[in-house]
Amino acid sequence: MIDLMFDIIGMTGTFLVVGAFFMLQLEKASPDSLTYNLMNLSGAILLLISLCYNFNLASFVIELFWIAASLIGLFKYFKARKLASA
Repeated sequence: MIDLMFDIIGMTGTFLVVGAFFMLQLEKASPDSLTYNLMNLSGAILLLISLCYNFNLASFVIELFWIAASLIGLFKYFKARKLASA
């Protein structure tokens, strides 16, 4: 049962990350949008959670970088938004 829970968490993360990429390729999202960066961040976090149960070092490391990149994107988004409202 616990295996299934972590599989669902990991697959949800996968769908979010891949879905964000497909939206980008289909021009339904831009790389600097809130939606794109939140989908990537939440997907990477969910994948990281699933990797804590079924550990794989290479995947764990790439998810850490994916989280960092998403946080940079979110920081830039909110910075640009703040500048636009000023």
